[in-house]
Amino acid sequence: MKIASFTVTPIATIDPPLRAASGLHAPFALRVILEIACEDGLTGFSEIPCTNGVVESLNHICKHLLGEDPLQLTRLLEKAKASLVSLKREDEARGDTPWDQRIWVHARSALEVACLDYLGKRFEVRVCDLLGGAVREAVPFGAYLFYKEPGAGGDLAFNSDNQAEGWAAVRQMNTKSPDEVVRQAKSLIDEYGFQSIKLKGGVLPPDDEADAIFALRDSFGKDVPLRLDPNAVWSVETGIRIGKKLDPVLEYLEDPVRGQENMALVGKAIESPLATNMCTTSFEDIPNSVRLHSEDVILTDHHYWGGLKACIDLCRICQTFGRGISMHSNSHLGLSLAAMVHLGACIPQLDYDLDTHYPWQSDEIIKEGRLPFENGAIKVPDKPGLGVTLDHEAIAVLHQNYLNFGVGFRNDEVEMQKIEPGWKFQATRW
Repeated sequence: MKIASFTVTPIATIDPPLRAASGLHAPFALRVILEIACEDGLTGFSEIPCTNGVVESLNHICKHLLGEDPLQLTRLLEKAKASLVSLKREDEARGDTPWDQRIWVHARSALEVACLDYLGKRFEVRVCDLLGGAVREAVPFGAYLFYKEPGAGGDLAFNSDNQAEGWAAVRQMNTKSPDEVVRQAKSLIDEYGFQSIKLKGGVLPPDDEADAIFALRDSFGKDVPLRLDPNAVWSVETGIRIGKKLDPVLEYLEDPVRGQENMALVGKAIESPLATNMCTTSFEDIPNSVRLHSEDVILTDHHYWGGLKACIDLCRICQTFGRGISMHSNSHLGLSLAAMVHLGACIPQLDYDLDTHYPWQSDEIIKEGRLPFENGAIKVPDKPGLGVTLDHEAIAVLHQNYLNFGVGFRNDEVEMQKIEPGWKFQATRW
């Protein structure tokens, strides 16, 4: 069961012009596909975000893992981490952006998931069973709403299709007003059956985003949970003011302000639970999180916490200290989504529907086609490993997109400046 070869393939997949506190999504989202082939002819797959330096780092790491046994995963990952030190990359900080910019956690995740996918195939069991077994056979997700510019991404950032209907049409619409946010939500729920709603904020003045939340409550009633995520660009004063305003209607408020200390100040002043994937993002952050009570809910993400097993460890810690559990997402395709489903299946304490960008993505890299939602949930794949198969023809097309795109990492600020010259990211905007 030794590793015989590996392939690291960066790809660019169509992404609509979605707004966030960091700016504007480019026409293509960047991902990296890792394939680890073993001597028995079986291959394990994984997918991670393409951050600055991750392609170089994965190639460097994997060269040192040839001949290693994926079953000895702890030893393999320790060797991988040691090999990365020689690159001397000074980038082990999360950064201020909504996405995590650390290389090692991404690389560790890619290696672990690919090895588990291989081992599942080798022993003919599912990844969730390797992790201890599923406590649910379908994993619930929520509707993820965005303010956006017109268009659906790709080579033509502001393209339109007059023949589109339903979600396909709404996916291309300009979305800025509360009425447009409600229309987006209704379309997503009609298409996928989601049972809860999250709005990506930090884009418009906070009171405008609060108006959108109230419009959603008026349209969907109190039985549909609502969340708002300003990506930490509010001041403490704004977080408290808007938090109190939204207390009657929010399931939770995610990262209204930056840093554990500021989150604790807001949390003490409002009634809504606070969630995070920005202020408590590593195991080293947890002691201070407990001391301050900086959040009530932690959003796991196997890409950002260093793998599936790390997230399970995190969930145990959350149970110990009374934290709720949900899951963060990014512009993922079916391979990452399958891993998220396996993780969601074996977390006993899953308190909230999980996030997913998947409805916004139109490309796919798995032969099974797009993973289907039923009443907002995805069933755990029943085939060995992750239960999905790579479509190498599709990957080749998306790799050419990456080469043509000519940008090796995400930069929402530059893209935003194309429609608003001079726009700059601000760590605290309101």
